[in-house]
Amino acid sequence: MKLSAIIVEDEKTSRDILKNYLAKYCPNISVLGEAENVDEALVLIRNNDLDVVFLDVEMPYGNAFDLLDKVGDIDFQTIFVTAYNHYAIDALNAHASYYLMKPISIDDLIKAVDYVTEIRSKEDALQDQVLVPKTNSVDGKITIPQQNGFEVLETNNILYCKADDNYTEIFLKNNKKKLVSKTLKYIEEALSAANFARVHKSYLVNVDEIVKYLKGKGGSIVLSNGKEIMVSASKKSDLLSYFK
Repeated sequence: MKLSAIIVEDEKTSRDILKNYLAKYCPNISVLGEAENVDEALVLIRNNDLDVVFLDVEMPYGNAFDLLDKVGDIDFQTIFVTAYNHYAIDALNAHASYYLMKPISIDDLIKAVDYVTEIRSKEDALQDQVLVPKTNSVDGKITIPQQNGFEVLETNNILYCKADDNYTEIFLKNNKKKLVSKTLKYIEEALSAANFARVHKSYLVNVDEIVKYLKGKGGSIVLSNGKEIMVSASKKSDLLSYFK
């Protein structure tokens, strides 16, 4: 499992050592950036989707706990890396995943990375289970994952879903849309118990919201909000079967 990370450490030598250790002994860690103070770290955290932050405690113009306070809603794992053991209780209270002492032991570093990898794997597995239809026992609803949990949507409020690479945009009747980090095929399976049809490789539509069909090789449909969507020739017969 690949994990994205940043290193927050004011000493360049320490940053280089940790980065080299990670590259050699923890190949599943991808270091996206480095910071030497709280302000630089805050920018990296806000601009990247991170799994883990390697965090020194003492830095210029603030410390690790100041940084975590500024972040607020923390959705990454934190591995403290410090030469001082008297911060251990504070780190524990800050929900640290691991506490590494300098100089860094390679064995301890590997254990720390293995630990956060296991945490992330369990979180991803649980998140996947939430969206799978067979585990969603609430009729007429679907759960979509978010950074801090999941949101519940009523399926009859969904107009259509559009593929966006490995993401899916879900368009709702209230003119809002939700971006979900799941493929359209995954969403299609999650909505298999509802009245949704795949009309194109990029579109999944709520059949109950179709108000018009326009002839053509594949043709096109018009939804209740006026949105026109092309129908691929290979999906035409499947779509029309809903209206026989």
